[in-house]
Amino acid sequence: MRCWRGMVMFAAMVALSACTSVPVRPPAEVVRLDAEARAAADARLAAREAAVRALPEFGFAGRVAMSNGRDGGSGRIEWQQQGARYRVVLSAPVTRQSWQLQGGPDGARIDGLDGGPHESADVGQLLWETTGFEIPVAAMAAWAAGARADAALSGEAEVDYDAAGRLARLRQDGWTIDYLEWQPETDGALALPTRVNAARGTARVRLVVDAWTLPGVASAAPVAP
Repeated sequence: MRCWRGMVMFAAMVALSACTSVPVRPPAEVVRLDAEARAAADARLAAREAAVRALPEFGFAGRVAMSNGRDGGSGRIEWQQQGARYRVVLSAPVTRQSWQLQGGPDGARIDGLDGGPHESADVGQLLWETTGFEIPVAAMAAWAAGARADAALSGEAEVDYDAAGRLARLRQDGWTIDYLEWQPETDGALALPTRVNAARGTARVRLVVDAWTLPGVASAAPVAP
């Protein structure tokens, strides 16, 4: 049953892959900073994480591509995060097919697959059993925003920076997250990533953010196709 339902989702995604393709980019450029520069970069990252945690809610819209070493596809993604609760919609506009995942610490529910809605206390297990894809939902919102996920849920993280002291790579819970592009830095504004790649084993997730939505602000993220 898992493989059959996964193929339904895969067919919906691949039907639009040419229109919502997510370009492959080279890995992030990581450099070894001296002690002083590393301490400054760590401090900036901690300040960023505090700012992300302080947001009552945030969201992003863009394009995502996923693969599990065997199957893969791409589509449009909309993600809304409010504290520990999330709502994720993945769609293929041409076929008008979509599925929606929503949940939080108490469990998750997925709608849009054949056979009706499916629920589980474990979102990772739910997605694997219904779609065949491994998606780090519990940590993805933090990672997408350029922050480490809660260590109590995802374990301790290791980070690397680029030559400017900006987060370039994060390793947590067996995943490696590369930050390939960011919004331009502006005074007083929280610059957010616009291209993120995540990988663990054969699982791959590539994300291009077209727009971030922060409380009271719709933040466009101009991204080349």
